[in-house]
Amino acid sequence: MYIHIRRFFTIALVAATCLFNAPAKAAEPTQHEGEKVTERINEKEHEIEHKLEEHEEEFKIGEMIMHHIADSHEWEFTHGVVLPLPVILYSEDRGIDVFSSSNFHNDHHEYNGYHLVHGDSEQVVPVDKSRKIYDFSITKNVASMLISAVILILVFTSIAGFYKNNKNKAPKGFQSAMEVVILFIRDEVVKPSIGPKYEKYLPYLLTLFFFILVNNIMGLLPGSANLTGNIAVTMTLAVLTFIIVHLNANGNYYKHLVKPTGVPAPLLLIMIPVEIVGVFMKPFSLMVRLFANITAGHIILLSLFGLIFIFQSFVIAPVISLFALFLNFIEIMVAFIQAFIFTLLSSMYIGSAIEEHSDADHGH
Repeated sequence: MYIHIRRFFTIALVAATCLFNAPAKAAEPTQHEGEKVTERINEKEHEIEHKLEEHEEEFKIGEMIMHHIADSHEWEFTHGVVLPLPVILYSEDRGIDVFSSSNFHNDHHEYNGYHLVHGDSEQVVPVDKSRKIYDFSITKNVASMLISAVILILVFTSIAGFYKNNKNKAPKGFQSAMEVVILFIRDEVVKPSIGPKYEKYLPYLLTLFFFILVNNIMGLLPGSANLTGNIAVTMTLAVLTFIIVHLNANGNYYKHLVKPTGVPAPLLLIMIPVEIVGVFMKPFSLMVRLFANITAGHIILLSLFGLIFIFQSFVIAPVISLFALFLNFIEIMVAFIQAFIFTLLSSMYIGSAIEEHSDADHGH
């Protein structure tokens, strides 16, 4: 609508200019002058339409959003500032191939028999379709995960070192702040959900909470990777919880699956499949909840910033920027909430699987 209105007023202005500036030659017929003016208007109209089409092709908000939230073989911090990442491929005929992703920066996006396919997610495929390759590349998400792992190791080794060297002293500064969070997760989340045997699962659940939290916050930084908005990452975390639950589950848990308490025998044909489906729905809900919330937040923020380039107005830019800043603070809160919910539900699933009494609710 905005483009059509601008096109109408621009053509009207060009037409008026051509009419008022047309050379006044009394000797020439009026019809000839009118044809000249019409011809000039048509030329200007085609020129304007061409420029508008070029402008529309220059910025596509959907492609911009997918480019920023999808994984990539290079890390683009801002426009023009790109860090190429290593491409690591394995095939039976060549063995291991290692090279920089910058080699794909050519017209055909090909290098050494490999082709980089751009789409919703980047993928390296062999030019020869008969070949089979395995991609172990360090992508943007992998690099971000390694950075978050280093951050977590440095943070918790420093905290452990403080307590080791200052056994009889109260924590202070950053250690004191981290102690509050750790004790909250232990006393308000893990203990009530799991019970007396909580210590066995506390290291995993604390790691889960801080891994999700750190990557949620890192994903809000400009030019950062969308790690927890990648469904492969959230699926891996959910599968880890699923494995821990079913490796440690007792007999009462499995008995409840095949013979739910208080269910009449004729209804077992219906309830047993329902219970089995419920077992797999729990990790599925963990996976989708984290993925959907983080990805939706990024899409909303990027859509707001995209409106600035669509309207190209100095009036709307400050308004959108303030609104996006407000949403960014909400996203920080969501980062904590999603880490808390994932850890809480994981604790509840573990607790329901190791309960001793046979009439456990099994997380329902």
